Amino acid sequence: LLTGLTELDVLQSNLEGTLPTQIGLLTKLSVLNMANHHFSGTLPIEIGHLTQLSSLLLGENSLSGTLPTQIGLLATSLVNLKMH
Repeated sequence: LLTGLTELDVLQSNLEGTLPTQIGLLTKLSVLNMANHHFSGTLPIEIGHLTQLSSLLLGENSLSGTLPTQIGLLATSLVNLKMH
């Protein structure tokens, strides 16, 4: 599958639904940009598997709830977090 993917940028593609838990399988990602869609629900805990992630852009969605504690696993790599 796409397990070697390093950047996933699907800005403004009108996607909707919840973010899939399978996102955690993309462990080589350094950039995840899924801003300006219609995503809802909570951020999956599997986001913590993306330990090489330096940029997480999820703004302009309808995500709800609290950030999963697993996001703390990204503390050494994450330099850009946008969820407004």
